[in-house]
Amino acid sequence: MKALFIGGTGIISSAITRQLAESGCELYLLNRGNRNQGLPAGVQTIQADINDEAKVAKLLENHTFDVVADFIAFEPAQLERDYRLFNGKTKQFMFISSASAYQTPLSDYRITEGTPLSNPYWGYSRNKIACEEYLMKQYREHGFPVTIIRPSHTYDERSIPLGVHGSKGSWQVAKRMLENKPVIIHGDGTSLWTLTHNSDFAKGFIGLMGNIHAIGESIHITSDESVTWNQIYEVIADALGVKLNAVHVSSEFLAACSKDDLEGGLLGDKSNTVVFDNSKLKRLVPDFFATTRVDQGIKQTIQYILAHPEHQVEDSEFDAWCDKVISALETAKKSILE
Repeated sequence: MKALFIGGTGIISSAITRQLAESGCELYLLNRGNRNQGLPAGVQTIQADINDEAKVAKLLENHTFDVVADFIAFEPAQLERDYRLFNGKTKQFMFISSASAYQTPLSDYRITEGTPLSNPYWGYSRNKIACEEYLMKQYREHGFPVTIIRPSHTYDERSIPLGVHGSKGSWQVAKRMLENKPVIIHGDGTSLWTLTHNSDFAKGFIGLMGNIHAIGESIHITSDESVTWNQIYEVIADALGVKLNAVHVSSEFLAACSKDDLEGGLLGDKSNTVVFDNSKLKRLVPDFFATTRVDQGIKQTIQYILAHPEHQVEDSEFDAWCDKVISALETAKKSILE
């Protein structure tokens, strides 16, 4: 199989790249080369900015592919560019959408690929929906061989999966735990969530590559395991060897008080219970099964980050914001009880 990944070094795509390299796939990565250090042997790179359409077209003029996958497209205009570049040059075009495109709030907590697409809280999700609609139009009217992939919360060894964190990543929450400072959990922490390790996601994705039954289809790839946010934070604390000091805060309050896009990330995603039905994926990829439990995966992540200081990026602004939110709640409680 000859495949081209646009991107290929992110949380989701890096695991796919590694597994394909081990299988002997003829794999090309098209990116700007900023994170290509340590790529597996045999992976070939085409260094270019995908937005420089003329240059990319020239670099690819003598190539055709069995699969092209775009991991970094977020708006319809980017898919219009991909259609111009790859129509007639690939047997399958795979677009990475998002499970946050599903109806929010849900009318049924069990999500299938037939769940309506609608998210009034998050522009990111609405753009992904618009991308899907454009691609399906090209499939219906021109036979463009599209497969749409919807990941949910996928993580790897470099980032701790959290509900609330700052713009510099997840480390500051772990640091607060290590310092026995209170940690914010959105809502009451009992809503169900699905975490998928990127190595498991890669198994499902690779099973859909070159799969004739996946053409014209939308498929989500997630674990079957559902856990509460309280359980997730308890696992993180346990992996750090500390006792969790949790403060539960309304998602609406957090979104209203944050300068970051918590309205989209919380109200449009993580504050909602999600349980995925993976029957369609398992029908298309019969040997797919997610094998990394949440507690196992998070412990691996914690161990990796503790051993790699370069991933321990502090975020003093987020730390101060947490203190302010928690202090405001304590002040409000005292004023009511006076």
